[in-house]
Amino acid sequence: MKSFFSSLGELFVYAAVVARRVFSRRYSWGSLVHQMHRIGVESLTVVNLCAFFIGLVLVVQTQSMLKRFGAETQVSKVVTASFVREIGPVFAAIMFTGRSGTGIAAELGSMVVTEQIDAYRVFGVDPVARLAVPRILATVLMLPALTVIANVVGIFSGFLIVVFGLHESGTMYLRNASEILAPLDIVCCIVKGLVFGFTIGLVATHIGFKTERATEAVGTSTTRTMVQGVLAILIVDLVITKGFLLLGEAGA
Repeated sequence: MKSFFSSLGELFVYAAVVARRVFSRRYSWGSLVHQMHRIGVESLTVVNLCAFFIGLVLVVQTQSMLKRFGAETQVSKVVTASFVREIGPVFAAIMFTGRSGTGIAAELGSMVVTEQIDAYRVFGVDPVARLAVPRILATVLMLPALTVIANVVGIFSGFLIVVFGLHESGTMYLRNASEILAPLDIVCCIVKGLVFGFTIGLVATHIGFKTERATEAVGTSTTRTMVQGVLAILIVDLVITKGFLLLGEAGA
């Protein structure tokens, strides 16, 4: 417990340092755009592929369960609500962690091992502002976009299997899907993407900078990023979900 709270405290202190560097504008806009492409655009394939097959499986499983109660026509509502509220943001964040978060940790860890971080400090360059901030901002900006695209892909894959696999009405599927969504669901989805993106970027860069000076330590940092990143996503997801549920109940 002591080690856990110590690590948590270090992460909060690091988050405060990152926040100050963001507002100090000591990072390059060119570096930010480059990281947005590397971290976001290059993750499109793996995130969308995951969302596509999850949508297929979800429709098959949901249709099989609802058939027992004679409610097969509600499959689109269940799939759409599940994807936008929970499955899309969480799975996009997990795949994003595996694809980009671990890459960030490995890259910064390698720079620590090869003493490039020390070279930055010797020349008076702040490694947090130069290296961490563009990567964290890129994860914050790109993950919400990836989440929205993943939701569209997942719902569309469900549409395909309903029309061509289950031979049901595609028009009814789309109508029911649009009816079930509320503005608060979309806001919740985007907020989750923003917070998950910040969490992933923060955890990945923090672990990367803390890499020990040994070759095998880079692999250890990569593994820690995946494990701690996914755990942080699930905890934050619970908090955000509960918050928006209370908000929805208060609005009703």
